Amino acid sequence: MKKSHLDIIDPIHDFIRVYEHELSIIDDPLFQRLRRIRQLTGAHLTYPAAQHTRFEHSLGVMHIASQAGHSLYEKEILKLDDIEILRLAGLLHDIGHGPFSHLFEEIIQEKKISHEDFGKEIILKSEIGDNLSKNGFDKKLITKVAFGNSKLQYMNEIVSGTLSADMMDYLLRDGYFTGAEHAKIDHKRITQSLDVHQKKLALERSALYSFESMMYSRYQMFKAVYFHKTVRAAEVMLIEALRLSDDEFGFTSFNLNEYVKLTDEYVLSTLISSKSPKLKRARQFAQDYQNRKLLKCVFERILTSKTNLKKTRTNELRTAISRKSKVDETEIFVDSSVTPSIPLTPSKNESKSIILIKNDNGKSSAKEMLISDIPVVSAISGFMNILRIYTHQNNRKKVEIAAKSILGDLN
Repeated sequence: MKKSHLDIIDPIHDFIRVYEHELSIIDDPLFQRLRRIRQLTGAHLTYPAAQHTRFEHSLGVMHIASQAGHSLYEKEILKLDDIEILRLAGLLHDIGHGPFSHLFEEIIQEKKISHEDFGKEIILKSEIGDNLSKNGFDKKLITKVAFGNSKLQYMNEIVSGTLSADMMDYLLRDGYFTGAEHAKIDHKRITQSLDVHQKKLALERSALYSFESMMYSRYQMFKAVYFHKTVRAAEVMLIEALRLSDDEFGFTSFNLNEYVKLTDEYVLSTLISSKSPKLKRARQFAQDYQNRKLLKCVFERILTSKTNLKKTRTNELRTAISRKSKVDETEIFVDSSVTPSIPLTPSKNESKSIILIKNDNGKSSAKEMLISDIPVVSAISGFMNILRIYTHQNNRKKVEIAAKSILGDLN
């Protein structure tokens, strides 16, 4: 008898089971493209084993979303059809990512578009959407769940949010491949403890410790990996190279056929092989990135404000440091790295509470608990906001003195 599924070996989940209709999507060139987009952009230049990609992360999200779905199915909250929708939404939630993952997002945000916009286009208007329809699935519903826009809030929250399959997989996977010890989370306990209250995803109170631990792990991963000063040095260089070359190559033009060609190596090789005199500086940044000749961080400050420095403010700082140091503005880079300490909801709002379910003698009661009332989580809630000044090695001392003189009292 022909097998209707395939078991893929995975270092995080041991085995990830994939069914025939899912395999036809995974084998599509648009999905295979994710193999060529690293999950953590330039982190491999600091953590050499961080070579993992959006491809295996997407499989992992499908796997954890499936576990969450089965847990809710056993509690008679979901139907088997709902689990299929969750699996496909989890599988496709990152299909629209551009080269260098979230780094490219920093570029296209300036044009008021996101990887989710591209993701919706790919699912609805490509052969992937045709494939879904052919197999009897509602591609519009899957798109809405994948990007947090469906009417079923608990379905959205399983894919992205404070208790999401997305976060559980990327913490486990990024921790494993970077070697960071901060990302040990009990994702099975969390998925088994999920519930639904008034159409919102909830958690059994007995699993609150696991939730606290996961939030703290995420916070630590941002400090130790995602916002590591050397990781950001590489990313600042890539951002500059992309901005300098965008007019020439149209990397950020909203053209789906062109967009899906963009992968990490494609963009790097395009930049490095370019002969255009206009792209001399972009080409140099790309080569230095590839050869790990990175910018040096000369100033770092963790800010207490909840909003990142606006572009006008960073430009003002750049100009002021340039004047003070007598170093050309184009050699000075002001980086303001900001993230909410607690993940945003699928609708991109700040998470302020979690619904806890308490079971006593066969009776269950729900209580909405404010994040500020959970001691460990409260301590880290708000925004992580790190301001750094970078420059090339030969300008290091001058820029450092100027930056400290100007920014010494900044909070």
